[in-house]
Formats: sequence, structure tokens, C-alpha cells
Amino acid sequence: VQLQASGGGLVQAGGSLRLACVASGSLSRINYWAWYRQAPGKQRESVATITSRGRTNYADSVKGRFTISRDNAKNTVYLEMNSLKPEDTAVYSCNAAITYYSSSRLETDDFWGQGTLVTVSS
Repeated sequence: VQLQASGGGLVQAGGSLRLACVASGSLSRINYWAWYRQAPGKQRESVATITSRGRTNYADSVKGRFTISRDNAKNTVYLEMNSLKPEDTAVYSCNAAITYYSSSRLETDDFWGQGTLVTVSS
């Protein structure tokens, strides 16, 4: 199982970006998706989460500006980021709890994508 994130880049304050993360492999079910971020010199923090039933949760710092969504048919999660601020600058990583096939058995583990850099200029 692999997670591949994309969509980061450089944007001016007030702009928008859309991140995507695709899961691949012998997947049975993606139970839970999350986006995390880590800014230089800071600890990693949870940005947004979405359950298999579509229930979402956001960090207070991004509420009203970021939207997490999932496309189950494409095994993909998105993070729509609007009204970006310089303090949103960070490496964004996707995370998922995935049930997958391993030697004809079902296993469930936590997986991480490689991270994508978002830079917001003032």
C-alpha cells in the first residue's frame, strides 16, 4: 500500500491550493483519512480528518478556510485550501488507516504519504 500526495506549491496570501492524496495497492477499505502539516521548527499538527462515513473535523486555525473531502471510487482524499495565510506554510502529509490484503489475509495499518510543500508568500 502506498500513498502519493500532490498539489503543493507557492501561492500568494489569500490564494488557494488543492492537495490530493491517492492510495494504491491491494486495498480493501480506507477507514480514515487525515491531513497533517509541519512548519519549520514546529511540531506536526493535524489539519483535517474525514471518516469512512464522511464525518469531518478541522483544526481551529483552518476552520472555514480548508475543506477535506474523499472520493472512495478513486481512493483519493483532497484538501481544498482557500484564503491561505503565510502561517499555513508547511509540509503537508496525508495519512490513512487502511484495511488491505496481505497473503490472503486482511490487515489494517496506518500509512503516510511523502509530504508536499505549501509555501504562502505575504
